[in-house]
Amino acid sequence: MILSGKEIKNRLGNEIVIEPFVERQLNPNSYNLRLHNELLVYEERTLDMKKENRAKSLIIPEDGLVLEPGILYLARTVEYTKTEGYVPMLEGRSSIGRLGLFVHITAGFGDIGFAGFWTQEIFCVQPIRVYAGVEVCQIYYHSIEGEYEVYSSGKYQNNQGIQPSLLFRDFESEVVS
Repeated sequence: MILSGKEIKNRLGNEIVIEPFVERQLNPNSYNLRLHNELLVYEERTLDMKKENRAKSLIIPEDGLVLEPGILYLARTVEYTKTEGYVPMLEGRSSIGRLGLFVHITAGFGDIGFAGFWTQEIFCVQPIRVYAGVEVCQIYYHSIEGEYEVYSSGKYQNNQGIQPSLLFRDFESEVVS
């Protein structure tokens, strides 16, 4: 079951936190999240899963920034969210997708108990000018059945900014046999 927009609003401050919350961003069964003005891009062309990959920051100026195909841009939402008892999901807005801008390539699935800003993996099929503050994606909430454990990973929980991949930490705990 997916919560309706009215139910999302009813559960604000209890099971759902969206800060800041702007009423006009509420949809019939989701809430639009906005693009922050900072982006990260990896500095190396070849990325290594076992290493921390360096990234540099780009700031989107008021007149926008042209994104180029073939580059992965990491961004974050303006909104901080926290969820208890529901599975938060992120999807790109259809208006954004119709411009050939993908706002999350594979990471639209959240965990119960996640708290923080959503990092978006942005990729475009042709050059496109983007602007800070535009509503690029939408969050919606699934109910869950059965017992569950609340998300507590140290990798991305309670983040304060854009989160590049921390996959390399998984390799640090590997046991070589």
